[in-house]
Amino acid sequence: MTSDSVSPTGTTRYLDRPEGRVAYDVQGSGPLVVLVPGMADLRSSYRFLAPALVEAGYTVASTDLRGHGDSDTTFSSYGDVETAGDVGALIDALGGSAVVVGNSLAAGAAAIIAADTPARVDGLVLVGPFVRNPKSSGVMLAVFRAMMSPLWVATAWKSYMPTLYAGTKPADFEAYRSSVVASLRRPAYGKAFSKTARQTDHDPAEARLAQVTAPVLVVMGERDPDFKDPAGEARWIGETLHGEVVLVPEAGHYPHSQRPEITTPAVLAFLDRLSNRA
Repeated sequence: MTSDSVSPTGTTRYLDRPEGRVAYDVQGSGPLVVLVPGMADLRSSYRFLAPALVEAGYTVASTDLRGHGDSDTTFSSYGDVETAGDVGALIDALGGSAVVVGNSLAAGAAAIIAADTPARVDGLVLVGPFVRNPKSSGVMLAVFRAMMSPLWVATAWKSYMPTLYAGTKPADFEAYRSSVVASLRRPAYGKAFSKTARQTDHDPAEARLAQVTAPVLVVMGERDPDFKDPAGEARWIGETLHGEVVLVPEAGHYPHSQRPEITTPAVLAFLDRLSNRA
């Protein structure tokens, strides 16, 4: 079930899920593309890609993660599996199948959808993708989880965000960062983000990679600080999923907003190849 409300940025729609509602918006007409942001991010992270997709003749649904943006914070669990369930339900609600564009943890969720319900997925665009848990020390993991405490998560993320945008930053980076931080300062949302950071596990995504048959495009920033070897991780994902790989210079974890002049044409070309293949 879905419902609508008017927000300052337009019509926000809501998808009813067992423990709350997930917010999204829809623009355009044509084949469906679903845009899913990563942890702590907002659906407006696709503010450069979405208009280009609409102009190219696609229906574009941009969604917030549960506990993020305009979505509810009433959920008890968060992570790849939960996001996969939400996005799969959104595809069903909108009718038919979709190309799923997932950034960060949403890439793992996209892989799960493609493996578990292949009829829902026409293709995958995995951006700065986490489809397996990175190798990290117990000390570093403990430090990250401490940084994500609800008591100071908004302040910590405000300081941490610029490092994730290594290389070229969008011209509107400061304004966008302010919107992300303001969202996290809402008490319930800071707590939901903290739960997401603590609960997210990419093992379920990695366990399903062999079952993914949909065409795949991997987009990785060459300076993505979330990976010790971004190019190596991108190549591994591409080889594992038999997909194409685009490495974006002077970009970190968000190449879709850092270097849209490179990322957007790559995504459009991939979608065009999908349509020609159908």
